[in-house]
Amino acid sequence: MGGDDAVVQAARVSYGAGTKTVRDDRGLIRYLLSHNHTTPFEMAEIKLHVKMPIFVARQWIRHRTASVNEYSARYSILDKEYYVPSREAIAAQSTSNRQGRGEALGEVEQSEVIQRITSGAEDAYRNYLSLLNSGDDGGSGDPSKLGLTRELARSVLPVSYYTQWYWKVNLHNLMRFLQLRMDKHAQWEIRQYALKIAEIVRLWTPHTYEAFSDYQLGRLELSIAAAAVVRGWLRGELISQEESGLSKREWIELSRSMGRPECED
Repeated sequence: MGGDDAVVQAARVSYGAGTKTVRDDRGLIRYLLSHNHTTPFEMAEIKLHVKMPIFVARQWIRHRTASVNEYSARYSILDKEYYVPSREAIAAQSTSNRQGRGEALGEVEQSEVIQRITSGAEDAYRNYLSLLNSGDDGGSGDPSKLGLTRELARSVLPVSYYTQWYWKVNLHNLMRFLQLRMDKHAQWEIRQYALKIAEIVRLWTPHTYEAFSDYQLGRLELSIAAAAVVRGWLRGELISQEESGLSKREWIELSRSMGRPECED
């Protein structure tokens, strides 16, 4: 619903006829994004039909700037479809980040994780159908055969089961979503969705996505203390973490982003 043309049209509404060339459009979009003129990007919208594990949906809904209509398990019986992580996604708890992943588990441990997640999801679905008393076919649709109400029966299903929704968002808020969820610190599963949506945005609004990649995805934000450290490095000064006023985590992240691994220790 709209695209790059809608962005430039909104920005140049007082001009009437709008831009004259595609080059003008690209330059204007880059100017708008680099100077944080965000309102014109609200004039383009996209509506996606997304299916995801419930635990991903709970993270996704934190972005409260979209219109959402979710599949309701109060009205319909959920399919027997649940998420099992690939081996590459199975890792131990990070020792430095309470909500992150650390080192990958070994093959034996990975197999055990997959087996437990699978068996738990299978057992839960059997309990779900048993509470509904609707049979293993997922429900006959005959209300006389239902036992417990669907809105309570669903409570036994784990967050690995899939939900789905329509998600409508404007381009400005979508870029904010992508900036956060494409980041390496985002949970692996939701990051896969963000990377796929980014491909859609690149095809839908190529000029906007180019500017977004340059000015937002590729941007390095520095605190006042971090900026002072970088200026010192440029002057050839030797600065320790204690002198910098940065925490150890801030110091390591700054060192990595500036390509100075020798400073991480």
